[in-house]
Amino acid sequence: MIEFEHVSKEYADGTLAVGDLSMVIPTGEITAFVGPSGCGKTTSLRMINRMVEPTGGTISIDGVDNARRDPAELRRSIGYVIQAAGLFPHRTVLDNVATVPVLQGVSRREARSRAAETLERVGLDPALAKRYPAQLSGGQQQRVGVARALVSDPATLIMDEPFSAVDPVVREALQSELLRLQDELRKTIVIVTHDIDEAIRLGDQVAVFAEGGRLAQFGPPAEILADPADDFVAGFVGRDRGYRSLSFATSSLVPVQPVSTEIDGLRLELDDAGRPLGWRSGEGALLPVEGTFDASHTLRAVTNLVILSPAGAAVRVDADGRADGLVLQADLAVVLAERQRARLEGPA
Repeated sequence: MIEFEHVSKEYADGTLAVGDLSMVIPTGEITAFVGPSGCGKTTSLRMINRMVEPTGGTISIDGVDNARRDPAELRRSIGYVIQAAGLFPHRTVLDNVATVPVLQGVSRREARSRAAETLERVGLDPALAKRYPAQLSGGQQQRVGVARALVSDPATLIMDEPFSAVDPVVREALQSELLRLQDELRKTIVIVTHDIDEAIRLGDQVAVFAEGGRLAQFGPPAEILADPADDFVAGFVGRDRGYRSLSFATSSLVPVQPVSTEIDGLRLELDDAGRPLGWRSGEGALLPVEGTFDASHTLRAVTNLVILSPAGAAVRVDADGRADGLVLQADLAVVLAERQRARLEGPA
């Protein structure tokens, strides 16, 4: 658990970066700091490992005041991932990851062994271990950065906009990898992002910062989307926060129709294994499916597929990719209307 108690940071010129910040970051969860540029989220993050020293208040980890700990020891005990990885260009991938264990007194041989295991854990090919950072793609470099932060098995991991320097496709893959690792490792993770969608996807808790270093709202992402604390939060999370809130509803809410259902003259065509090929029109044209979903997908994902589909229907598939049902636009509309009515009526 990381606790901020009336923490502030004021610079010599009088600039207040963080003002009277109090919150408790729960153990074993991901907490996302999000907000506009200059709102104090990165300053707050870096005060956790004393890269920035607070000018007021206390920050404690598991009940121990950070100010009582040696800064170098504190930093070595916390995994730290930064934008664009921040790797040492003159060291191989393996030695980049082995850096912290060596600093902690582990033999170079043992540190490299741990590094090799951690590289595999984050999904990197062992053959990359002997390369240098410049020989890797941006996404691979960022995975190395995550491996370096995890290699000493720290209980706490802080991440400063770690995925902002990569393209959207790689970014989504890295987000999925982080969620997979967290499901396995259950670290206490604090991540800074300027992207509300990333905060919602990754965060068990979300801290929305406003200009002037003010904590505008702190809570589960579904709560922030459903009930913004003020006009600033409502504006920051966006007018489409209702659509974003579908990320917290399961696709099982929507009834599924048989694959054989014809929709406005379009019928789903399958290959010999039962996998979807496209929508066949009466004129013989084969239109794209635009993606499929399974039981793990959210209502937001299903809604997106229905919108994109030329037939106005999302195709559900089983574990082998075989089509086993359709979600029709009309059925989806009923579910969305019921959710809206429930939201307006509130709890009974």
